[in-house]
Amino acid sequence: MKRGSTLFLKLSVFLIGAPVLALCVFGVPWLVKHPVNPDFAYILYPIIIGMYASAIPFFIALYQAFKLLSYIDKNQAFSELSVKALKHIKVCAITISGLYTAIMPFVFYLAEIDDAPGLIIIGGIPIFGALVIAVFAAVLQRLLQEAINIKSENDLTV
Repeated sequence: MKRGSTLFLKLSVFLIGAPVLALCVFGVPWLVKHPVNPDFAYILYPIIIGMYASAIPFFIALYQAFKLLSYIDKNQAFSELSVKALKHIKVCAITISGLYTAIMPFVFYLAEIDDAPGLIIIGGIPIFGALVIAVFAAVLQRLLQEAINIKSENDLTV
């Protein structure tokens, strides 16, 4: 495969990570120092801690996606390394979903005291988005493992 064929996807991985890094460095600390309603600032801390904690598996998953694209460039797409990368992406997505599920009671409480019921729906978006990615990665992992198994069986019969 041509070496630069996944260049657009690698660039996309960086463009996905850049706004999240900017929010972690600039946006969330600003929110802590300037809460919209200072009476509710105490409830923001567990939510912000959960957001920072979810950034770690997010960047690990982005790194694994970058590695997967590098394997594709090196014609190693059908290898155990690719299966491992997909497994790590799946675990990271499940971790992100779990972290956001853990902070949902705080989001619910914040929505109750601020009378903002739409906040609960917005809080559910990362949970279900990460679950979709986890399921997609699990399906790809299984398909890739089956393809590797079939390839190895065919290599043995020849």
